[in-house]
Amino acid sequence: MPSILVLARRSLIVASLGFAPPLAAAPNVQQTAAAGAALQLAQDAPLQDGQAVFLALLGEMAWQHGESDLAVQAYAELAQHSHDPLVTERAVELAGMARRADFALPLARQWAKEAPDDPHALQTLAGVLAATGQFAELAPLLEKILAADESNLGDNFMRLGRMLSRTPDHRGVLVLLDQLAQRYPQVPEAHFVVAGAALTAEDHERAIAEAKVALMLRPGWQQAAMIEAHELGLAAPEAAIDFLVAFLNDYPQARDVRLQLARLFIVAKRYGEARGQFDRLLQDFPDNPEVVYPVAVLALQQNDLDRAATQFERLLQLDFPDRSSVHYFLGQIEEERKHPEEALAHYRQVVAGDQYLPALGRAVQLLADGGHLDQAQALLHDARAHNAQEEVVFVLMEAQLLRGAKRYQEVFDLLEGALKKHPDDAELLYDAALAADRLGRYGLSETHLRRLLVKQPENAYALNALGYSLVDRNVRLDEGRQLIAKALSLVPDDPFVMDSLAWADYRLGRLEDARVQLEKAYALRADPEIAAHLGEVLWQLTRREEAVAVWRKAAADYPDNEALAAAIRKYQP
Repeated sequence: MPSILVLARRSLIVASLGFAPPLAAAPNVQQTAAAGAALQLAQDAPLQDGQAVFLALLGEMAWQHGESDLAVQAYAELAQHSHDPLVTERAVELAGMARRADFALPLARQWAKEAPDDPHALQTLAGVLAATGQFAELAPLLEKILAADESNLGDNFMRLGRMLSRTPDHRGVLVLLDQLAQRYPQVPEAHFVVAGAALTAEDHERAIAEAKVALMLRPGWQQAAMIEAHELGLAAPEAAIDFLVAFLNDYPQARDVRLQLARLFIVAKRYGEARGQFDRLLQDFPDNPEVVYPVAVLALQQNDLDRAATQFERLLQLDFPDRSSVHYFLGQIEEERKHPEEALAHYRQVVAGDQYLPALGRAVQLLADGGHLDQAQALLHDARAHNAQEEVVFVLMEAQLLRGAKRYQEVFDLLEGALKKHPDDAELLYDAALAADRLGRYGLSETHLRRLLVKQPENAYALNALGYSLVDRNVRLDEGRQLIAKALSLVPDDPFVMDSLAWADYRLGRLEDARVQLEKAYALRADPEIAAHLGEVLWQLTRREEAVAVWRKAAADYPDNEALAAAIRKYQP
């Protein structure tokens, strides 16, 4: 006779007969309540075949409609009454996907009892026990699983290590694996997984000892050698290097070990030796992307642009999955070579990954720098935002372009429009506040900044912007200084916040305090606006030659800065 689950799945064709909604429709409140009532009736009475089929249908349809708790409850009830291994397997599967450990564990135990010779049932129970930290119950079960398949002990230990690596109780995992491995002292994989668990549990001596045994039982095993090298390197990097050099003398074709050695040379800033290892890797594995990629990155780090470009171009000819990263690095190289059109072509081919937004930013900036602001805007408008956060990033990029072109009204309009869609975005509120302030919309600027500070009361830059706006306009000076002082307490080494505090002191007549703060800020960052303020304070202190010297030096470095030019015109018309 077919199992209840098979009958139920065959019976899905009756779903349209009236007691269940069509699969395409989402259940409403009444339907969900009715299903719950039906489940309660099934729990209160012995199940007949019709009731069993109904519960299976209820579980499947609830799952398809997103009612995961109801689906799990229906299948758990069905499994309890039917003792059908197929039903219990499905119940465990749903409980796991719904992350209902309270159902998954008892159901997995039931399945293992119903199908004691089914390796999948036993392995599933082991996985649930591991995930829930039930090591006392897990140990004998794993011993049974390992003993039942002694011809594959090595592979099974490796699978076991991978499964337990996701368990947060690292010390418990180490104890468990140690207990299991002691029964198989001649299996190298047993020692290897104990070494890995010891590494994760930060038992460094044990990790080295077990890795050594694994290597003794299986000479030339690269993964075991790399564990030992990693642990040696924590205490003495040179010891790890010496160990890997010796290993490669015996096993010169050990690609992964040579890669690790090359990386250790980089960390030790022994770039020549690192390059020698990469050269050997390229010689031995010229078509291996895992070799070519780090060689290219190292060359780029060393500013060897020709070598980096050659290797990155080589990657584009190989089966390397992350082509976007390659194009991003090639774009950087072409920018460094002062080839903006070639750089732009590469940046346009970055379509995914962590480099997508940086590449888009560089592309639009290159277009804007080349006098093609409209094309830069079009590129942003055509860009594909993957989420709301990226939408905001695109707006902020466009605002930066317009700000650089001094199209301040367009900056304001763009940001205010974006705020209507994303009214609580912190970066939009901040940028919109600065745009409003520049246009003299001080009330709106303050509204935006105070809204931001309600969300982020410790936002130093919002505090500084609001405080500086007040003191620069010479209004509510004490309040403005308090805001800036709080900002500086949060970012005590920020030269721009120091400049704001000094400007508040200047407005309050504390010229000497302002001078000290400005000189400290200018020493940290020779910014033209800080220079403008420092020169003005020095002028008011009748140290006019010093003021003129500061202005002249800054003007030579920043001839187009508006704030600096305004300060110089004010005192030297």
